[in-house]
Amino acid sequence: MHVPVLLGESVGLLDIKPGGTYADLTLGLGGHAAEILGRLGPGGRLLGFDKDAQALKTAEKNLAGFGERFMAFKSDFSSAPDLIKKAGIETLDGFMMDLGVSTLQLRTPERGFGFSADAPLDMRMDISAGRTAAQLLMELSEGELSRLIFEYGEERWAKVIARRIFERRAERPIKTTHELAELVKQAIPRKLWPPKTHPATRTFQALRIAVNGEMDALTGTLPRMLGMLSPGGRAVVISYHSLEDRSVKNAFRELAKGCTCPPDFPKCTCGKKPGLKILTHRPVTPSEAEITNNPSARSAKLRAAERL
Repeated sequence: MHVPVLLGESVGLLDIKPGGTYADLTLGLGGHAAEILGRLGPGGRLLGFDKDAQALKTAEKNLAGFGERFMAFKSDFSSAPDLIKKAGIETLDGFMMDLGVSTLQLRTPERGFGFSADAPLDMRMDISAGRTAAQLLMELSEGELSRLIFEYGEERWAKVIARRIFERRAERPIKTTHELAELVKQAIPRKLWPPKTHPATRTFQALRIAVNGEMDALTGTLPRMLGMLSPGGRAVVISYHSLEDRSVKNAFRELAKGCTCPPDFPKCTCGKKPGLKILTHRPVTPSEAEITNNPSARSAKLRAAERL
């Protein structure tokens, strides 16, 4: 069963206006979208985006009862600003993003996002395009692999893991999730394994981010979407690791700071005014009850802001 993360908090912070126009840039199975649509009046609209065809099909089925109030697009969220404008919409009353892997992707072993079952090392959210994780492991240099695992996975053992991968692929390609997970386990001393997560978790995270171009898409799209908000419009973003959270925090701060004059200037000469009000100076995190009910919410952080 799909359980949306921080559902009440996220939709509450969107402050839904009956008759407003909203976008869900990471539709998934439609859990957050259903709550948004349920609060919209008959004249409201929600545009949903997801590049995973399987997830999109399920979401469309789940949201069919909302009729023409819901519009679905098979697209990465980086294309959302252009597609929204093509739909004749210039401004939004709010949008949300729930970053990371969907329930459907995690629970479909052949997609290769996890290591609970041995499966092809794919990790593509859009299985019709791009390189698989297995291809990436074969094509990158040892240095590139190390940098990728360190930066995107924040893995302190990145160099050792990259060396193990490089040595193994010289013998044969690494094709399955269990092969990779076992390599990572061997690279990290047993006594230094994380206490609550699998030792390969960070490496899998790093590969998934790289395969799907997630960080580039986020940093390129978020400022554009914030610029599409009407005055009083709100943005809500749920992230699951520090790189994403930092990127969201910085994007919000950039628009919220206004004046860019040096601190020692007696008077503002740049004339820049804040364009955003940050609503969550500290990220909202799940309660213990939610984590117990939905362990995948454990690392979630929610940030929200309002257009001035």
